[in-house]
Amino acid sequence: MKTGMENQTEMNEFILLGLTDFQELWPFLFLLFLLFYLVTVLGNSLIVFVVLTEPCLHSPMYFFLSNLSCLDICYATVTVPKMLAGFLSGPQSISFSGCLAQLHFFHFTGSSEGVLLAVMAYDRYVAICYPLRYAIIMNKQVCLLLATATWSTGFFHALVHTVMTSQLHFCGPNLVQHFFCDVKPLLRLACGSIQLNVSLLNIVTGFLVMLSFFLTLLSYLYIITFLFLKIQSHKARWKAFSTCSSHLTVVVLLYVPVLFNYMSPSSGKSLQREMISTLMYNVGVSVLNPLIYTLRNKEMKEAIRKTVRRILATKMCN
Repeated sequence: MKTGMENQTEMNEFILLGLTDFQELWPFLFLLFLLFYLVTVLGNSLIVFVVLTEPCLHSPMYFFLSNLSCLDICYATVTVPKMLAGFLSGPQSISFSGCLAQLHFFHFTGSSEGVLLAVMAYDRYVAICYPLRYAIIMNKQVCLLLATATWSTGFFHALVHTVMTSQLHFCGPNLVQHFFCDVKPLLRLACGSIQLNVSLLNIVTGFLVMLSFFLTLLSYLYIITFLFLKIQSHKARWKAFSTCSSHLTVVVLLYVPVLFNYMSPSSGKSLQREMISTLMYNVGVSVLNPLIYTLRNKEMKEAIRKTVRRILATKMCN
């Protein structure tokens, strides 16, 4: 490994400097993010298990929710284990190929989640505005097609950044000012022109984020318009809109830090803010999703109770 500034030297590994260099905080942060990660994995796994095993949850809404939970598990797993290792033993080395893999899967799962939230908003629009045709419009084939399109869009979006980043030359230093390999921190270390990469980051990622956000917003505008123009009862309006409350909460929690991070210009002074905003939509949303969808969803809470009772009854019989 070379860390000099020679133009002909190529990096074969990077050093992730981590979230903070205050070593006194590392034990506390390790326990905190370990707890977050366990809640993310266990909570989202519980949602997937309950949706698969409870017939009452075999509907488009919960099918997409189980996809969201799978994405959340993968999303957090891409970054958190390496960050936890950093809290235990200091800055972590990562190979060039490992760095590209981390970058790819971070953008793959993250962008897929944004697209999936737009799909879930459309699902709520159809359920509220066309309740009698809901089962026909959102049939099994359509749901599978939308899920496949979601994951495929995320994959190819991430592939663009992975391929373009792999073409850059890194001649030193190899210190990544982040807790994982993201595009912006790597661009700061590249030797040579990064204009095309920056343009792709702004145009491709910006377009995908804004399109997903616009489609989500459009679905809710139609929902709100329908409720106020077609539904006279205030109680009926609230009951219909309450089915969107969990989804709307997750949308706000995801898009506020994402828009802040990727739509703002990058500078040396913004490094800490970028890491904090990344933590919010990477770790924060992943850990809050299962809590939001279980604590604020009566059907999910009842399904979990049934599942727990069934498991306990099975154990007692054995």
